[in-house]
Amino acid sequence: MIIAIDGPAASGKGTIARRLAQHLNLPHLDTGLLYRATARALLEQGHDLSDRAAAIASARGLALTDFDEAALRGRGMGEAASIVAAIPEVRVALVEMQRGFALRPGGAVLDGRDIGTVICPEARPKIFVTASVEARATRRALELKSRGEKVDYAAVLEDIRTRDARDSGRAAAPLKVAGDAVVLDTTKLDVEAAFKAALAIVEATLAAQSAG
Repeated sequence: MIIAIDGPAASGKGTIARRLAQHLNLPHLDTGLLYRATARALLEQGHDLSDRAAAIASARGLALTDFDEAALRGRGMGEAASIVAAIPEVRVALVEMQRGFALRPGGAVLDGRDIGTVICPEARPKIFVTASVEARATRRALELKSRGEKVDYAAVLEDIRTRDARDSGRAAAPLKVAGDAVVLDTTKLDVEAAFKAALAIVEATLAAQSAG
């Protein structure tokens, strides 16, 4: 069973994916970390984020063990990841790693922006998690504040709008709802309610598969 969780920044998809994976005893991959790790490697090597050749080389040299989540979760890395993720060759370099993770025995839960459309179009179920831009900015601001970062809500809101535009408008694997995905709006849902709604979607999909 492959569960694809897609959605824009700070929609709650990562939290939902982690909870589902734990509940169903499946491995979980936050594919956004691949792009954050690529961007971090690029910056640590002294390259500009727009250096396509260096970005491609960094993506090709990445391993799933290269993640220091604490270092990758900051606001700056999120923006940097959005920039390198718009490079088509970077996405190509990371496709097989993601597919390999998804196809491990027993299945997996993956969250990102193109899981249901590009990485695992065969995934069932597919859930597209969304929320209003204001709700997402509030969540991200609270998350950053909890890490001790200084927070300017207006700047966070603008960052999210910029990332939305970049993620949805890029030529390679743009953020969009898969035709067979179930849309889950978490604007008015807390963490527990969002998880329960997602689990209900998964259980309904499994029930339909069993009946079929």
